[in-house]
Amino acid sequence: MRVGLTYDLRVEYLAAGYTEEETAEFDRPDTIDAIEAALQELGHRTDRIGNVRQLVGRLARGDRWDLVFNIAEGLHGVARESQVPAVLEAYDIPYTFSDPLVCALTLHKALTKRVLRDFGLPTADFFLVESEADLDRVDLPWPLFVKPLAEGTAKGIDGDSMVTCRSELARVCRRLLNTFHQPALVETYLSGREFTVGITGTGDRAEPIGTLEIVLLPQAEPHSYTYVNKEKCEELCRFPLAEPEWAARAEELSLAAWRALGCRDAGRVDLRADSQGQLYILELNPLPGLHPTHSDLPMICSAVGLTYLELIRRIVDSARLRLSPAVRPTASKAGATQSCRVAIQP
Repeated sequence: MRVGLTYDLRVEYLAAGYTEEETAEFDRPDTIDAIEAALQELGHRTDRIGNVRQLVGRLARGDRWDLVFNIAEGLHGVARESQVPAVLEAYDIPYTFSDPLVCALTLHKALTKRVLRDFGLPTADFFLVESEADLDRVDLPWPLFVKPLAEGTAKGIDGDSMVTCRSELARVCRRLLNTFHQPALVETYLSGREFTVGITGTGDRAEPIGTLEIVLLPQAEPHSYTYVNKEKCEELCRFPLAEPEWAARAEELSLAAWRALGCRDAGRVDLRADSQGQLYILELNPLPGLHPTHSDLPMICSAVGLTYLELIRRIVDSARLRLSPAVRPTASKAGATQSCRVAIQP
């Protein structure tokens, strides 16, 4: 297949004057190098396209692809992750990962939580602060946790995001409203353990590949997997495989959420427990980072013995199966590893 690659390259936006935090979700050159090398090893011809504006230019010139491997995050708007999928659908060009509806829904954390609740899946109680006038209406038990409504890579989350009184709540919400120009999501704080579950596949073919616990080291920012903790995760965190009983519970919930929301091909579900050990879904990431050693999904794969090449193969095969059920998955040239699925307890 001729496979195009769409992505937002962080260095290009930094050169244009955007800040480190504004570009936190965008990719490093070695991520694109790794994806392209894996696709070529799997026998595909690759073509680097770039961001949504570059995609539009290529389409206007008449360029087309058998499949687009899309990891573009977009820059503006609450539906920015939907931009590339929507353009590709307008031109009837197949692509990897979730469709525009799912990408927009999962980036809007409050709507995601409402849909999860409708499916009977556990997520922490919340309130959406859209302006300072909403602050007096927050009626949730302390402590609370505050984050931007529609950001990834923990942007806007730091050691002050857990608040214990109304003055702290007001200060953090005002900062987020002024900095990110979007509502602040206020949630009941979950004080227990945190996990991230990797999933590959779509619908009935979706399966969990493993679960990592996120353990903050003493020098890390407190309370959560913050922006700084993510950016410096090799120094500030540990990521052990979850014990079987925790993994089973986390994966059962994650797979149910993945299928309920219609996520496709590969991604992650993040969960956290309360003080009693009850797990709640934090959010779904249907457009996961794919740096071979720094991103969470490849880290999960490494922990369970799944190669990076096999991960890319699974993503492409999942997309091909969605497009044509008669298409058989391709075998990895390097020898596909056996499935590392962790069994889910009933």
